[in-house]
Amino acid sequence: MGEITKKEFLELLQEFSDKNLDPKFHKIDAGFEKIGERFEKMDARFEQIDGRFEKVGSQIAEFKKEIVHEFHVISEGVISKLQLVAEGVINLDEKLSRRIDDLEKKNEEQHKDILAAVKFSYAELDRRITTLESEMKDLKLRMDKIERRSVS
Repeated sequence: MGEITKKEFLELLQEFSDKNLDPKFHKIDAGFEKIGERFEKMDARFEQIDGRFEKVGSQIAEFKKEIVHEFHVISEGVISKLQLVAEGVINLDEKLSRRIDDLEKKNEEQHKDILAAVKFSYAELDRRITTLESEMKDLKLRMDKIERRSVS
């Protein structure tokens, strides 16, 4: 056989490509097109999923805002009630302090009254005992006189 020219070689290569390679490449291209379509479908699904995640994320963020707001409302109420309780305790402490002061003053006055009454009672008892002792002395003297007369 003789030499093939460049032109003949290219024609043979073209013929071989048309008969053998092109149908296979067409099948491969069709497969890639199907894969491309699947990727497009998957991309669409991912976009839907991304949209859902964004929606869920925004719902979570909104829920978080609501919870934080509700917490602030509740904590403000608790703080307000706690302040009222603290004021009540302060008022009660002041009332108790005044009441204790009053009771201490009253107790001191009563104590002074009792001491005065005891002093008076002691003074009265002392006077009566002194009187009794004096009368006893007088009676003793009289008895002694009577006994001396009766013995003599």
